[in-house]
Amino acid sequence: MKKRDFLKLIAASIGAFWLLRYVRGNTQVMAKVNKEYEITKTDAEWQTILTPEQFRVLRQHGTERAGTSPLDKNYAPGTYVCAGCGSPLFTSETKFNSGTGWPSFYAPIEGKVGTSVDKSFFMKRVEVHCDRCGGHLGHVFNDGPAPTGLRYCMNGVSLKFIPQES
Repeated sequence: MKKRDFLKLIAASIGAFWLLRYVRGNTQVMAKVNKEYEITKTDAEWQTILTPEQFRVLRQHGTERAGTSPLDKNYAPGTYVCAGCGSPLFTSETKFNSGTGWPSFYAPIEGKVGTSVDKSFFMKRVEVHCDRCGGHLGHVFNDGPAPTGLRYCMNGVSLKFIPQES
């Protein structure tokens, strides 16, 4: 076997290994997210109440472009709720400017979000979803401010802001 053929074989083996890991990783995320939720709908039902972008992010685990959500720079007092089911998820007291272009919080409302492992795009992240309807909200990272040290980096399109009544 020539050296060139041997290197091609090694490269193909490594590529196959990573592809298998990627496909298996995505299946694991979907299996965990597809648990029984209080609110369940078919894709057709979700499409009647969500915009195409909300459906892509909330139901198909998409990501909105950074800097496109007006909620990123919103610091008014109030509550951020799931755009799919209206469940309260975050309060304005825990919101901070992460500089990432997505609305960021250091803590959710207790018991309102769930997490699962996301192995898409050849990396391992912690996905955040609504614990009432399973909608994909974003990801959580360990580089946030005190007191939690966490950064819940959320897609603005998956949230709705309810201003605090004065």
